[in-house]
Amino acid sequence: MSSILELKNVSKNFGGIQAVDNCSLEVEEGSITGLIGPNGAGKTTIFNLITGFHPLTSGEIYLRGEKIQPGNSPNDIFRKGIYRSFQITRELSKITVLENLLIAPHDQAGETLWNNWINNKKVEQEEEELVEKALEILEFLDMRDKCDEYAGNLPGGDRKLLELGRMMMVEPELVLLDEPGAGVPPGKQRKVNERIIELNEEQNITFLVVEHDMAVIMNLCHPIMVLVNGSLLTEGSPEEVQNDERVVKAYLGE
Repeated sequence: MSSILELKNVSKNFGGIQAVDNCSLEVEEGSITGLIGPNGAGKTTIFNLITGFHPLTSGEIYLRGEKIQPGNSPNDIFRKGIYRSFQITRELSKITVLENLLIAPHDQAGETLWNNWINNKKVEQEEEELVEKALEILEFLDMRDKCDEYAGNLPGGDRKLLELGRMMMVEPELVLLDEPGAGVPPGKQRKVNERIIELNEEQNITFLVVEHDMAVIMNLCHPIMVLVNGSLLTEGSPEEVQNDERVVKAYLGE
């Protein structure tokens, strides 16, 4: 398989703190790749560097062989096909679940005032198509009955599913998931995992997942990369990572 994402000798300093240290890694297209490591290992910083939230101190980042960092803003990266979630979900709490999905796609015809005046039929047709797509996505997520619910009223597990729904509306190539298990009860977590696996297998969406819950990461991801002190320590299957003494020491100490 070919890599969809590649980090080459990436470093990030915050003053005197080395958050990422000459890190190189590759994410294979079509995989659900896990990224784990102790607190402070640099996992979220890696996500912020990929998506342009922080500038690189040094190194390069490539998407399908095209250099995307340094030089691109978060909006540029989103348009290139990378979708990023956050540990704390960022739904718009005061609008409905359906409306949260409808505003996700970029460059909608209705966003241009001129189109609403002279090309309103195109705007109406696009809106109808987006509503149909959003309802199909909610059906897939088993959330069709919640379409008119305010997003802020959803429990944690449903908010994670809503995040996946917004991602499906924009049809990205690569999804960076930050703590998909955070605040999600076990029963709902199984549903979140099932949907991630279905999206990966049926739509060939590649996932890079940061997660502290080892049960989630071991059941969901292959391969798994281990980050320690801002550098890649090792990578392998869940079994290989679990049985690697260096990984155990990194988490538990000598």
